[in-house]
Amino acid sequence: MTTTPTRDVQQKSRGQRFTSAAANYVDERTSISGLVKEVGRKIFPDHWSFMLGEVALYSFIVILLSGTFLTFFYEASMVEVEYDGSYAPLKGIEMSVAMASTLDISFDIRGGLLMRQVHHWAALLFVAAIGLHMLRVYFTGAFRKPREINWFIGFVLFILAMAEGFTGYSLPDDLLSGNGLRIIDGMVKGIPVIGTWISYLLFGGEFPGVDIVSRLYILHIMLLPALIIAAIGVHMLLLIINKHTQFAGPGRTNDNVVGSPVMPGFAAKAGGFFFIVFGVITLIASTFSINPVWVYGPYDPSPVSAGTQPDWYIGFADGALRVVPPGWETEWLGYTWSFNIIAPLVILGLFMAIVAFYPFIEAWITGDKREHHIADRPRNAPTRTAIGAAGVTFYAVLWAAASSDLIATHFKVSIEGVIHSCQALLIFGPIIAYLITKRVCIGLQKKDREIALHGFESGRIVRLPHGEYVEVHEQLDEYERWKLMSFEDYKPLTVRPNAEGKITVGQRVRASASRWFFEDRIAPATHRELERSKEEQH
Repeated sequence: MTTTPTRDVQQKSRGQRFTSAAANYVDERTSISGLVKEVGRKIFPDHWSFMLGEVALYSFIVILLSGTFLTFFYEASMVEVEYDGSYAPLKGIEMSVAMASTLDISFDIRGGLLMRQVHHWAALLFVAAIGLHMLRVYFTGAFRKPREINWFIGFVLFILAMAEGFTGYSLPDDLLSGNGLRIIDGMVKGIPVIGTWISYLLFGGEFPGVDIVSRLYILHIMLLPALIIAAIGVHMLLLIINKHTQFAGPGRTNDNVVGSPVMPGFAAKAGGFFFIVFGVITLIASTFSINPVWVYGPYDPSPVSAGTQPDWYIGFADGALRVVPPGWETEWLGYTWSFNIIAPLVILGLFMAIVAFYPFIEAWITGDKREHHIADRPRNAPTRTAIGAAGVTFYAVLWAAASSDLIATHFKVSIEGVIHSCQALLIFGPIIAYLITKRVCIGLQKKDREIALHGFESGRIVRLPHGEYVEVHEQLDEYERWKLMSFEDYKPLTVRPNAEGKITVGQRVRASASRWFFEDRIAPATHRELERSKEEQH
């Protein structure tokens, strides 16, 4: 006896046939199945530090979603109007349309204030995640060949993220953002000869210009997001092509990545992690207020007072201006040379250039042309780690200097004392951080070598037959010993004559830099030493 299929089964069968036909139609014209299969085989390591890049990506998606909502209600215009919205303390106050629409979003649009705060917190997290991700890449040496270009793209992403954040921070045309724009205008005008012309080109006339808000709005919602999306696309493409780095361990080599494939496991975890990031950002945005423009009021240079602070990621530039000693202006060739502005611009530009091109600088110093897919332990590259610590200290001091007025008022000390302390720390802080970090790394290397050869102290004391008391050392398992012996000992470059039999100045400089980079480095324990140690212990 045969039974006829039910209507639900028939509809499901039709739906499956339609889906299959649609998928075949698309695949025959795009060959997308090959791309999906290739990407699906991509292996991602499971270490928690690799999630920092994911946090940056997911926070950018949150920025796009919340920003799209805000564009429906925000009006980028500096035309003066009289505010007549729901916020009573500002009723009747003259302000720009940009400021009025920001207040309307905050008080009159359902969910508007939440979306504003989600957008702002996601932007802060985006920049922070990129910065932390770059620090992880730097301290583990993951920028080495073949990933130098990807490091540079990541640096460009960091700069674009800061520019995107600053343009968005300036859009409300409130007291705080207007003050920040005025600082930028002053820095631009401090550039000799061309500074005034650049300011007029940027602002469309004398500050605040014709309609700087509309110009920044175009940059904020069109040009900069397009560049960021393009940079992320190239960054992800190179990530797939070059494979992922991973930390050392049994079975992990330059040719074998251990982790989870994209499909289906990693994709499911990544989707869940995106909603966790989105949820945390929403929770913070609904709990902690940020950028309350109604408290600041519309831009007016007269009430600007101490305590105004930029967003954290741009604070280092503000701090660089504050630590410059007074009286650094001079007249020359008919122009005023404001070295109190020129010096910070040059120093920050040099600092950024070193960060952007560091992979190429290190490769030139070490002469290392091999591919690296195993991440270093920071202690195993003491000079690189010390340089990173010095750079972080330099950035942190500038960052702290941006809050010199708040430090002075909160701790009841003189503003001059805070500035002088920051000036001293800016010079001596990186040097001290470099020396201490390098000594710590070398000490940890010595400890790792001792543990790899002789094991770790167990705390158990035994007496030998001839009466001597010794502490029993427990041997490491193979996995732990692998981590301590996985790195290679590099040698400094030697000076050799070129094809013409000459030793150039460039070769001498490179050899000196190489000796400095590898000095005091501890050679890792070899397998022969390990076998000899085992025989002695036996």
